[in-house]
Amino acid sequence: MSRNCFTLILLLLFLPALEAQNTALKYFLSDTAMSGASVSVCIADAANGRTIMEYNPGESLMPASVLKIVTAAAALELLGPHYHFKTRLGYTGSLNNRTGVITGDLIIMGGGDPALGSPYFREHYGNFLSAWIQRMKEAGIKTINGRVICDDSRYDYQPVPPKWLWEDIGNYYGAGVYGLSVFDNTFKIHFRTSSEGSVPEVIAYNPAICRYELSNQLKAYGNSDKGYVFAAPYGKSGWMAGTIPVNRDDFVLKASIPDPPLLIASLFDRMLDSAGIVVRQEASTFRIENRASEEIAIIAEVESPPLSAIAEVLNHESVNLYAEHLLKELGLQFRGRGTGSAGIEVLYSFLNEAGVDTRGFFIEDGSGLSPLNAVTAKGLTDLLLYMKNKAANPEAFINSLPEAGKEGTLKNTFRRPEFSNRLKAKSGSITRTRCYAGYFTTGSGREMAFSIMVNNYSGSSQAVIAGIEALLLETIEKH
Repeated sequence: MSRNCFTLILLLLFLPALEAQNTALKYFLSDTAMSGASVSVCIADAANGRTIMEYNPGESLMPASVLKIVTAAAALELLGPHYHFKTRLGYTGSLNNRTGVITGDLIIMGGGDPALGSPYFREHYGNFLSAWIQRMKEAGIKTINGRVICDDSRYDYQPVPPKWLWEDIGNYYGAGVYGLSVFDNTFKIHFRTSSEGSVPEVIAYNPAICRYELSNQLKAYGNSDKGYVFAAPYGKSGWMAGTIPVNRDDFVLKASIPDPPLLIASLFDRMLDSAGIVVRQEASTFRIENRASEEIAIIAEVESPPLSAIAEVLNHESVNLYAEHLLKELGLQFRGRGTGSAGIEVLYSFLNEAGVDTRGFFIEDGSGLSPLNAVTAKGLTDLLLYMKNKAANPEAFINSLPEAGKEGTLKNTFRRPEFSNRLKAKSGSITRTRCYAGYFTTGSGREMAFSIMVNNYSGSSQAVIAGIEALLLETIEKH
């Protein structure tokens, strides 16, 4: 029998099985919700890297927050899961132990901690500012002749990536990265709303110190939150626009703090005054004073949770701020520059060393918020294979991914029993974009790595998600 004839027979034997295997993909692609959409799929056996299913695997598409797995993987591998950030309190000049007078300034030295004071780590940090005041009292400090000043010089003074959208950067999910970040760089604006078309009443700010000049152009309408804050980093004014739900006694809009280093310096200054410690000059930052970092006498310090814990919140809750912080920290540690561009250089270098083909990768930030980011499903799947089989810290990375139907951004998806304890993945969503990348185990016990990206669909996001679930379920059942 000739080789060509033998090959033909094999094709005839296996073609029906292959056709059946891809039924869900065919239905997914033919759904009216997918009209005009771009789709990229890559599923591979995690044990041997062999491709199980693919569709346009090399197409360059917007990943949204799935890009966070690249940043998290690089940070965990290069910095290590036990990496910590430290924020220090100290002073310049001298301390007179008899009078309790510091002749210089009280310095809050930012250490790049993305999670300082975060509600996600409330138990870890406690009230660290009050603890600092207690430590100052124990040291006998009564007066600072200078000022409380925040050293925010660890990173550059370009808090947000240049390719982010204007409508994002004033809101909590568009918070910028600073040499000292605090409280997730987020403040809350509380509203009381009434009938449709009325102007919501601002009733409180939290923290209360965040009373910025924001003109209120909001309207009460419907039951959805479509309110936005428009404000620039380091600015003192902006506006709120869009709509928020009607008839609410306390509706919260979350916004980004425009200058976290100045906020913490000012807040600590007020707390010192309340505690009876005199500060003679106004609070400021190194950026404002055009001042370079300098040696200080340490009074106290607070250490972050380990990077593994930060990465888990990053991927479970999809916190853009944490991803952008890690990007700048990678740039600082491996390129000597605490900038986003330096961090992106490190990401490409890491991907290349991991054997990932970066053709089709266009990385503009660390979080995926920029609509100009693009990657390939094949590249993401290859990264997932590397992290599972060759990485130094695979457990920290895999544990950072939320479990289907139970945790984080996957809590309300993949809830069928077939996915229970089988699937962990990072999700990504921006307008008309849905993406997933992670791992799952088939019915026969085979472990798979996968990436599915959908851009510019015209139907509902629920229909797209249902199609992706069906595609993965088919693979689980037939492998």
